[in-house]
Amino acid sequence: MKELLTYIARSLVEHPEQVVVEQYDSPAGTVLELRVAPEDMGKVIGRQGRIAKEIRTLMRSAAQRQGIKLTVDIVDD
Repeated sequence: MKELLTYIARSLVEHPEQVVVEQYDSPAGTVLELRVAPEDMGKVIGRQGRIAKEIRTLMRSAAQRQGIKLTVDIVDD
């Protein structure tokens, strides 16, 4: 799952080398934290959060096929 999110994010941004995905487990399931360069944040979130919503939907759907409960957090530092 981590590789899929990394691939999607790197396809969207201008600085793919700065894409970082961290994975950890929580009581609610697996959490993937996505970090990108500050100037690429808008490209990952999109207008009114549409791209971020679609990334989360796609990742949740892929995880569900594998029987995993997954959450995607987009983190800005």
